[in-house]
This record gives sequence, C-alpha cells and structure tokens, in this order.
Amino acid sequence: MREFSLRLTLLLLTSLLAACAGRPGPELLAQTAETLPGAKLTTVYVATTRKRDENGVYSSGRSREVSYIRYTISIPPGHKAGNVEWPKSKPNPKTDFVTVEQRLLDALTFEAEVARKRNGKPPSLGVFVHGYNTNFTEAVYRIAQMTADAGVDAAPILFAWPSEGALSGYVADKDAVTFSRDQLVDLLSTLARKETQGPITLVGHSMGGWLSTEAVRQLRLTGKDAVIRRLQVVLAAPDIDVDVFEAQLATIGPLNPPMTILVSKDDRALRVSEFLSTERRRLGRIDVTDPKIEEATRKANVQVIDISDIEASDSFRHNRFVGLAAFYPKLSGRDGNGDPQNLRQAGAFVFNSAGAVLSSPFVLAGKIVGGN
Repeated sequence: MREFSLRLTLLLLTSLLAACAGRPGPELLAQTAETLPGAKLTTVYVATTRKRDENGVYSSGRSREVSYIRYTISIPPGHKAGNVEWPKSKPNPKTDFVTVEQRLLDALTFEAEVARKRNGKPPSLGVFVHGYNTNFTEAVYRIAQMTADAGVDAAPILFAWPSEGALSGYVADKDAVTFSRDQLVDLLSTLARKETQGPITLVGHSMGGWLSTEAVRQLRLTGKDAVIRRLQVVLAAPDIDVDVFEAQLATIGPLNPPMTILVSKDDRALRVSEFLSTERRRLGRIDVTDPKIEEATRKANVQVIDISDIEASDSFRHNRFVGLAAFYPKLSGRDGNGDPQNLRQAGAFVFNSAGAVLSSPFVLAGKIVGGN
C-alpha cells in the first residue's frame, strides 16, 4: 500500500511539473496601447502583500505594506467561458487576454474607486484570494476571466499574497498566507466601512481558503461582527485539514448567509496534499453523499456543493470553480429561471451544470429509486 501511494504521488508530482512548464510571466502585465473593437474590457483591482522589485514586478517577496493597483484587461471576442486565453507569443487582442492599462493607486484612491456607484447602485464587492503555486500574472488574469464570465456589475478585488509560484513552495506558501492574514483582515474591514456599499463576497481558493477562513476567524475574535455580517464567504477546493476547519468554525459560528464550500471528490491536487499531510482529510474533498456530512453541514449552517459535474480546466481537477462563474446569472435568478434561495440554504448539494441547479444528493437518490 505504501509503495502504491508513493508511486501515485510521484506520478501526480511529475504531471504537475509538466503542467507548470511555460507559465505566464510579468511581461504580460505590461501596459499595451492596442485595443480591439468588440473585445470586452474588464477592470480589476489588486491589493497585494507581494514586494515590488526595482523593475516594477510583484515578486514572491513579502511586504508588510500593501500595494494597490488597477488593471484593465481586454478579453478577446472568441473567449471561451472558464478559460484564460494566454498569449503563445506576442499578445494579440484578437485571440488573447491583454493588459490595456496598469495604474498604481494609493489607499484612499483605491477605497474611493471600489466604492463608486455602478449604474446608479451601490457596488457589490468581490474579493478573490488565490491559492498555492500561483504567480501574480496568473492571479490577475484569473480574476479578470471570472469577472467577465459572471457578467456581474461589481468591483472585483484580488488579494494577492506572496506565493512562490512554484511546486516546491508548498511550505513557504503556508508561511506566506499566515504572513498576509492581518492585511486581509484590514482590507475586509476597510471595504465594510461604508454602509452604502453592497455585500462583500469573499472567495478563497485552495490555500487561499485557509487564509480567508483565518481572516474571518480573526474578525470574530477581535469583535468585528459588523464586518462579518457584510460577508458572503465561499471556499473553493479549500486546502484545509477537516479538523482544523471544525476548530475554525467553532470560533466563527454560524454565518448568514451560510458559508459555501465547493468540493470535488476527484480533486487530485488535494489528494497529494492529503498524502503529504499523512492522510489528513482535506475539506475540498469531502463526500456530500455521506449522511454524516449532510447532518454536520446543517448543524453548522454551512452549504457544501459538489461541483464535480463542471468540466475541469486543469489535469488535476483543482480549478473547477473557475467554470462556475458562467452559471452565476442562472443560479442567482438573474436570468429569470434560477432559484436564488438555493444559494442561501445550508446543507449538502450537488451542482448539475446541465440545468445549472443545486439539488440535495438525497433528494436525487430518492428520485432515482422512485423512477422519476
């Protein structure tokens, strides 16, 4: 058994190394004056604890001082939902994501811009916390992709912590998210300061899920309940030990709306994490068909959604959540067909991408047995 596990891990790590070849670099964030009629322009804001080097590149170095940047990203006309069309050579706005504008902001300007009304309405804010082994360019373009696919009229904010952006940086990345915890708490507190703003959706992916949960826990411990009441927390494929998460929840308490956890039993990256953690189960791989999970989620007022039905954009099935953005209008009821109440219910659910609906696995099982 041990030999089999070792072989499995070596195979997965080898595949990961292959997947990391030819990754995008900081040159893609260099501003270009070229735009294309018909391309969609998406503005994203960044708050980062990465250190800015002498060339203006945000590296894996750590900075206690937060930097703020605004990017305008051009999405090509032929964009496929769930994908980032990376340039294969010189960026081409006809076929690729390209950076149209990059501007440094001070803290006050950043706060004013994200609070600006959109279409005469208070803005809804979305804060995305990326995961392990993610470089700065990847994180910026990923939040641009999700924003474009969701079609939401919101102010997308990337909280970019100093990931090594390397497979070998797992332990260093764990230290980096801990290093950045106070700054994420400060960001959320700042965003929640204006009562005229809309809700704040906090999305943490993979190791960013641990950072997001820790930030909410720290908000609770410091008595910032008013900030927590503004949050809708979503953990996508969270790389969190299940026992650690239970301890975090004991401090955080029930949230309204419920915390949402996006899981997939066949997440290979989290399987490697479990192996490296001496088979400690990861939150992002729990089984929603387990009656104990159903009972536990309702008791804790947590919503767990199995998104295995979404096509994975990576060989490790760890980034499925990026494809969920395209279904947002239907799930939220914005297209007139969805049931937004499903997004506010605690319990265990299965996401059916064909109909873009959430269903209880136990209701589904009953229908199958009953022949419906």
